[in-house]
Amino acid sequence: MGNLSKRSTIYFDPNIHQALRIRAASAHVSVSELVDEAVRLMMREDQEDLAAFELRAAEPEISYEALLEDLKAHGKL
Repeated sequence: MGNLSKRSTIYFDPNIHQALRIRAASAHVSVSELVDEAVRLMMREDQEDLAAFELRAAEPEISYEALLEDLKAHGKL
């Protein structure tokens, strides 16, 4: 498990837990390592989403109705 230093108790649906145990065994890693990697992946995705939001923050806003009108005017609808 490397540098992991904090311990938490988490509860899984029994079917999810069984799937995790099987996946961990087939990958030769622990369930903790699988969960740690899944959480890291989720946080990286959140970070990417926040960065994309930041890049688009200065874009002008358009209402849904205006978007539909624009799509129709350009033959997209």
